[in-house]
Amino acid sequence: MPIVTFLVPVLSDNYVWLLRDEETGQIAVVDPGDAAPVRAAIEAHGGRLDLILLTHHHADHTGGATALRDRYGAKMIGPADEEARLPPLDLAVQDGDLVAFGACEARVIATPGHTAGHIAYYFDSPASLFCGDTLFSLGCGRLFEGTAADMFASLRRFDALPGATLVYCGHEYTESNARFALRVDPDNTALIHRAEDVRELRLHNEPTVPSTMESERACNPFLRAPDIDTLAHLRREKDHAK
Repeated sequence: MPIVTFLVPVLSDNYVWLLRDEETGQIAVVDPGDAAPVRAAIEAHGGRLDLILLTHHHADHTGGATALRDRYGAKMIGPADEEARLPPLDLAVQDGDLVAFGACEARVIATPGHTAGHIAYYFDSPASLFCGDTLFSLGCGRLFEGTAADMFASLRRFDALPGATLVYCGHEYTESNARFALRVDPDNTALIHRAEDVRELRLHNEPTVPSTMESERACNPFLRAPDIDTLAHLRREKDHAK
């Protein structure tokens, strides 16, 4: 397994993902919203940082990036369509670009919706999707800059990935997402079981992610939405859910 992934909780409910390439020892972090806890994780894994991968411009995903680059000399990579709103990038990437990391490569997937230029990174060894705030377990991101049509198209691209793909999202939102999902899809047996598992995990303050694409296909009402209008309705309902 060339890439091993570690979770770093930051801020109130954000997750930063630390990746280590087992063949070369290189280290990357995805969306470092706060420098101090990420720096502690880096030091615990050898004290090097080679890549900083950004999915979008929101401060809770970028706030620690500059300090980490200044400390470790890491290369910063992010979406070209949001370059003006990001810390200075060493490499601005677009849909279909490949990002070298150790002995592996990440494929860039354009996923507008949450923000206009949002991207995700997909590795195939093991199959891993770092999707920022586009897809959450049992949910999807709010439409701050994009449209329901944008989000629908972005989720369809994820839907084409292998079922075993590990889904590494940017927040611990699964418990609240489960409550909403059960409200709109109460007879979904897979969802009922997933919600029970999530409840148990959160009772013990354990993370609910990564999930898998197979689980999301079975349980996530936004990924399961058959058309743009349905997704738009669900997103409006979720925006106002208690």
